[in-house]
Amino acid sequence: MNARVAVVTGGASGIGLAVAQRLARDGVRVAVTDLNGEAARAAAEKITAEGGTAAGIELDVGDRAAVERGFDEVRRQLGPVAILVNSAGKEGYRRFLNISVEAWEQLLRINLTGTFHCCQVAVPDMIEARWGRIVNISSSSALGGQPFMTHYVASKAGVIGLTKALALELGPEGITVNTIPPGFIDTPMLRRSEERGLLGDSVDHHASQTPVRRPGRPEDIAATAAFLVSDEAGYITGQVIAVSGGRNT
Repeated sequence: MNARVAVVTGGASGIGLAVAQRLARDGVRVAVTDLNGEAARAAAEKITAEGGTAAGIELDVGDRAAVERGFDEVRRQLGPVAILVNSAGKEGYRRFLNISVEAWEQLLRINLTGTFHCCQVAVPDMIEARWGRIVNISSSSALGGQPFMTHYVASKAGVIGLTKALALELGPEGITVNTIPPGFIDTPMLRRSEERGLLGDSVDHHASQTPVRRPGRPEDIAATAAFLVSDEAGYITGQVIAVSGGRNT
């Protein structure tokens, strides 16, 4: 794995950061990309200080030109892209009748179209190498629904559909495509939602309703992603692999 390059979007915090750190520990050269370029560079510097190989790159996944520039920079600094983990995303809480067209389009642009952009820009490297791994971070809400998050749920359901279609198309090229819909994961995004009173109750309360009786950790998602991008997972593609502590089963 130490000859391979991974791009992790949304890699400066939460699930994306945990994935970037785990892949670096596994010997992968990691491009930590994030809309917050300063945070991406700080995360990459920390990974490098811990013995890994990483580059921090500012990237707006919703801007196709920016994605193309960012991936060109990844290739310049680290090499061709072999692994892509699409973790960048934006949440949204609003009553359905109060969702503006602008809010709807923004969520889809980041969560769904952003995933499309990154896949389409990365896949040529994988086809040339006859080997590739894509892991898309979706959401458990796309499996069971969630009130007041229609635009978010729709965007993440689209990620699941994109994953399944890509898996069928890219399998003959040696590329696997899977999606992880995280359950209740203790991330900065979740804590911000708790502070705004958007969860309906505390994180601890929701954790008590989870079969394993704790919130998930970003490292739980990272461990699953690390397996899915490995050689050992070469016969797994098109799958929706929930990491949810038993929620939404």
